[in-house]
Amino acid sequence: MPFEYKKVLMLGATSGIGWALAAKMVENGVSVIAVGRRQEKLDEFAKQYGSGKATVDTAAFDITKLKEIPNFAKEIFTKHPDLDCVFLNSGVQRHLDWSKPENVDLDVMEQEMLTNYTSYMHLTKAFLPYLQKQAPKPTSLVFTTSGLALVPIIYCPNYCASKAALHHMILAMRQQMKQIDSNVKIIEVYPPAVQTELHDDKHQPEFQGKGRSLGMPLDEFTEEAWAGLSADDNEQVPVQAVKTFMGFNGWEKERQGTMMKMMEMMKKSH
Repeated sequence: MPFEYKKVLMLGATSGIGWALAAKMVENGVSVIAVGRRQEKLDEFAKQYGSGKATVDTAAFDITKLKEIPNFAKEIFTKHPDLDCVFLNSGVQRHLDWSKPENVDLDVMEQEMLTNYTSYMHLTKAFLPYLQKQAPKPTSLVFTTSGLALVPIIYCPNYCASKAALHHMILAMRQQMKQIDSNVKIIEVYPPAVQTELHDDKHQPEFQGKGRSLGMPLDEFTEEAWAGLSADDNEQVPVQAVKTFMGFNGWEKERQGTMMKMMEMMKKSH
């Protein structure tokens, strides 16, 4: 089954996973609106892929400017009323060590949570009504979380917490959409560690130059994630180690089964 959607708004498209998946979409005939903070990177993306098999547009925007999000959504849908997929992919990762509380920067923690979670909630509230108005046409919200939403690691616990919060919200949001037979599918992509600038020294100097070698190669991730997004059952797209080592195919499925049992119990009690 080919990817179901024809025009995708890709947030966080100026590097890493966002850039790679946006490029993959264009190569497969899916139009893309690339969004990120760095205009020069957006221009580079448009130059590289703008003459491909699908149209490419760009929009410079900082998702942490929460009050600007509703107008941003309105402008995007005014220009692209046929937009049928919003892909929320932006994210930051920072080290955090509670063994040295005097070095804990709460402002950095708040910015990480703002970028990885709070902004996603504002974006969802702004974009969801536009997607719903296209019913019965199928549309989707796609969220990039992480295998670390399932299993935290020690060096970046706030990042793990932000992704875990997003994962739980997605699980509940998906069921709420299903209860009203919504035209909006809720999709979650779970990357493992991937070799991107997320781990670069400018963001996490603690890696001492070794961050870019962490994880699976970006091109391998992109191929597997794209295959998952293009599958019949694409609501959840765990990639590589997330499937097995990080528990998605095991205890996470069991945990989600328990969630469904609780939901049925609550239905019966009302």
